[in-house]
Amino acid sequence: MRAEGASVDVTRFVTLASYAANRPVEGEVVTVLASSHEARGLKLMTTYTRALRRDSIHELIATDEASKKPGDVVDRIAYLAFFEVRRGGVVVMGETLLADDKPVGTVLGFDETHEPNHINIVIGVARRQTGRQLNLSVGSRTRFARV
Repeated sequence: MRAEGASVDVTRFVTLASYAANRPVEGEVVTVLASSHEARGLKLMTTYTRALRRDSIHELIATDEASKKPGDVVDRIAYLAFFEVRRGGVVVMGETLLADDKPVGTVLGFDETHEPNHINIVIGVARRQTGRQLNLSVGSRTRFARV
C-alpha cells in the first residue's frame, strides 16, 4: 500500500520486500555441530533483522517448525555450526542461508539467549539435519542472500 503522495510503501510489518536491496552477509564455518533437541525453547526475538559485524561469530540452528515467526518459541532444532562473519551486513528474516553455495533453509528469526557472546540465527528447513549430517566442515562458506 502506498500512502497518498508517498514514494515508499507503507506496511504494518517488516518483510524481506521492505528492504529494497541488501548486500549478502558472508562467512566461514569455524565449528561444525552434531546434536539436536526436541524441546529447546528458543524464543525468537521480535525483530526481523540483525546487523552482523565483520569478524563476529554466531551460531546457526535449523528447525523444521517453519511456520514460526518473531516472538514464537522454537523447540525442535538441530545445531548446524558456528560461523565467523567475513563480510558484514544485515541479515533479514526470509533470506536464504547457503553453505558452500547450496541452499540450507530460510531465516526464521534470531534468539539472544547467549548475548553478548553470540546470537543464534534460526533457519527454517524442510528436514532437520545437524551440520555434520549436512557435511559442513570447518572452512565451509556461508552466505545469507535472496535467491
